[in-house]
Amino acid sequence: MSPLATPVRAHTVSPRRPVPPEIPRPEYVDRPAPAPFTGSEVKDAETIEKMRAAGRLAAQARDLVGAAVEPGVTTDELDRIGHEFLCDHGAYPSTLGYRGFPKSLCSSVNEVVCHGIPDSRRIEDGDIVNIDITAYLHGVHGDTNATFLAGDVDEESRLLVERTREALARGIKAVKPGRRINVIGRVIESYAARFGYGVVRDFTGHGIGTHFHSGLIVPHYDDAAHDTLIEVGMTFTIEPMLNLGTADWVMWPDDWTVVTGDRRRSAQFEHTLLVTPTGAEVLTLP
Repeated sequence: MSPLATPVRAHTVSPRRPVPPEIPRPEYVDRPAPAPFTGSEVKDAETIEKMRAAGRLAAQARDLVGAAVEPGVTTDELDRIGHEFLCDHGAYPSTLGYRGFPKSLCSSVNEVVCHGIPDSRRIEDGDIVNIDITAYLHGVHGDTNATFLAGDVDEESRLLVERTREALARGIKAVKPGRRINVIGRVIESYAARFGYGVVRDFTGHGIGTHFHSGLIVPHYDDAAHDTLIEVGMTFTIEPMLNLGTADWVMWPDDWTVVTGDRRRSAQFEHTLLVTPTGAEVLTLP
């Protein structure tokens, strides 16, 4: 399959899936915007333990949904799998009702950079599919994503996916207390430049904990303006988006779906991290 095959188009979005009433909701559900974050980016021991549980569950959901990525399945069916898994384990799917988002995960196919809305489109042979899913459990969020291959994927796209995974791994290795947050993007951008990939700038990693997104910004490129000191106990995501071509993007009329400006493919991987005295602990492992 060519990486320029069949452009992704919007399809039918099914009705919102219900969440059992006994599962606690984040405060922002069905409100225009979340409440401002006023806490510390450094978490206490109790919050960290809760985040380990939420991160583990999110990772399990990510991998379960990813295992179902194959030609013929709809992205809406992938959403159902993730939704039911989280609800069955007492967690709320964090994206559902966040600023009006209608689904329980983001499914971003081929040239979709991020925030794709699951719908009736069937995955095609040769597609690459990012699954971004977040669990809200015990009052905290665990956020993760990965890009999966469907069927016979061309070499250029397969390498993009492998190298984006490696870019995340290198970003994680750069995390050390006492360094500045922009070291992460410096490492990612330097690695991506080897292959001529576009590094998406306008969508970043973020602080996370009791809030889905706190005020902390984690750029994936070298940005002197974001030089927050990395401290032990901080929790945040790293989630690089690398494109085969331009880093520019276009937003669909749904105000969520972001596609590459040249419609070439994009891949992404994400983990939620805890800063430790020696580096980073990945919280979103199954």
